[in-house]
Amino acid sequence: MTRPTSASAPASAPPREVAPGAAPGIAPSASLRIVLDIARDEDGPDPWAPAFRQALPGATVTTWPETDPAATVAVVWRPSQAFFDAHPKVEAVFNLGAGVDALVSLRLPATASLYRLEDAGMGAQMVEYVCHALLRHVREFDRYDDDARALRWAQRTPRRPEAFPVGIMGLGVLGSQIARAVRLFGFPVHGWSRSKAELDGVTCHVGPAGLDSFLAATRVLVCCLPLTPATTDLLDRQRLSRLQRPGYLINIARGALVVDEDLVALVDEGHLAGACLDVFRTEPLPADHLLRSRPEITITPHISGQTLHDETLAQVIGKLKTLAGGGSVSGRVERGRGY
Repeated sequence: MTRPTSASAPASAPPREVAPGAAPGIAPSASLRIVLDIARDEDGPDPWAPAFRQALPGATVTTWPETDPAATVAVVWRPSQAFFDAHPKVEAVFNLGAGVDALVSLRLPATASLYRLEDAGMGAQMVEYVCHALLRHVREFDRYDDDARALRWAQRTPRRPEAFPVGIMGLGVLGSQIARAVRLFGFPVHGWSRSKAELDGVTCHVGPAGLDSFLAATRVLVCCLPLTPATTDLLDRQRLSRLQRPGYLINIARGALVVDEDLVALVDEGHLAGACLDVFRTEPLPADHLLRSRPEITITPHISGQTLHDETLAQVIGKLKTLAGGGSVSGRVERGRGY
């Protein structure tokens, strides 16, 4: 799925402090009232509502724009403020994606707990994407493509992975998988996270105090961070300039983490060899956008980790059943923190 579109809405209500995974008021699964607001192919059948009804016999499942004011569970992608205004009794909101930046800007019911998707098939895709982008750059496959089109036959001196230390920004579920995969190719791997993390074979840096040392140790930067007020515009000229020269950026997180003008300027100046970008501030990316002006910048249409129906359904259904049984689940978002 593509990036959620932010909606204009009042600031979200202060989140309640509840125990991790707790969602008071969730009914037993047989009497759940669920409302769905999920983007889908308008020309095709709805794959979601029938699947929820089959997995949760007895549950009442409504699809927006039909409403169920008594619904206590919402499963959403790209919801509007009008959706939440129509469902004031929602106790649990499941977002069909890992990023929740569009949701935390909305005014959710004060009693609602927000849950993000954890992997659900996205991890393997993102590992493939990053490894492909990394090897394409280091092995200069992009240059060989140019040569082939120009009918040139020229071999280049092999470049060793030891000369391209990789830095992973964000060591959550997805970032950790990427770090482990990159190690297998012989690249030195550094990781940076808000709180302390430990991964075998990865040099971990922590918090604002560790950011400079992380960037200075990195030549290929992979961004997996959530978008929050603290991370917006994080990768500006000052920070990107700290990468080892010539650096390279792979962004699979959110476009607003990167200052586009600074990225292009550093490519023009040769401090960065280029970038592979899957996410942008505006999607689809306009045809005349400055990021399209440089052949060193590879652009893909937000496909590095697409939501898979079966894996997503299994995860959400499993968590719903656990909550309905009074248990706790992972993936609850701290709305004040933004992830």
